[in-house]
Amino acid sequence: MDRRSLMKAVVGAISALVLSGAVGNAAELKVLSSVALTSVLNELTPAFEKKTGDKLVIDYDLAANLKKRILDGERADVIILTRSMMEDLLKNNKLAADGLVNVAGTPVALATRAGAQKPDIGNAEAFKQVLLSARSIVYADPAKGGLSGVVAARAIERLGIAEEMKAKTILVPGAQAAELVAKDEAELGIAQASEIVPFAGVQLVGPLPGDLGGMTLFTGGIGAESRSAEAAKGLIKFLTGPEATPNFKAKGFEAE
Repeated sequence: MDRRSLMKAVVGAISALVLSGAVGNAAELKVLSSVALTSVLNELTPAFEKKTGDKLVIDYDLAANLKKRILDGERADVIILTRSMMEDLLKNNKLAADGLVNVAGTPVALATRAGAQKPDIGNAEAFKQVLLSARSIVYADPAKGGLSGVVAARAIERLGIAEEMKAKTILVPGAQAAELVAKDEAELGIAQASEIVPFAGVQLVGPLPGDLGGMTLFTGGIGAESRSAEAAKGLIKFLTGPEATPNFKAKGFEAE
């Protein structure tokens, strides 16, 4: 074997060792995330996996359901729920003591079918009239812990039209409001903006006006029993970094 061939063989062997070491050190991260982040996390997962070699296994559910599952003993490497829920989990020693990191926020907003004229919801009275004149409206069942549903029901109650809205209100178990509006099974929907913007066939009208609405802040943390804490930190850093910011904004979030 000549000198050049020998050098090629050595370089190839070293490259193989480095690659096998990187693969061997790759982590599989279990992520429990609010369903409101489904579209953006699904979009960002391939980029993170390519960049780090780590694999993400993400379980989406209503934030309230995930909180209960974690309190009941379910483990995860990375958890992303609302700020208040994460603070409760930290108090219950379900998260590592490294601290919580705000990932992104999204407002509770109104949706209508794509192509329809956007109604004026610039103030509480205008929003009230839009609801009263609507054929039907859909939002997440507050009794099942849907955050946007809780906000929607509270807003309708504060507007004093709860009785008038009962007969034309459709309640869904999770993040299906945009889907029903797209199918014309409901004229209007109330949901997190992040559940409206990515869905084909619907359009975002805007956040609920004034203090009738609210911004939902999603926060990330590392599970107290994670065996891949460094990789978990890497995921949270990636999600809050400049590479992920455009994706969050394009999906209806306000990046932190």
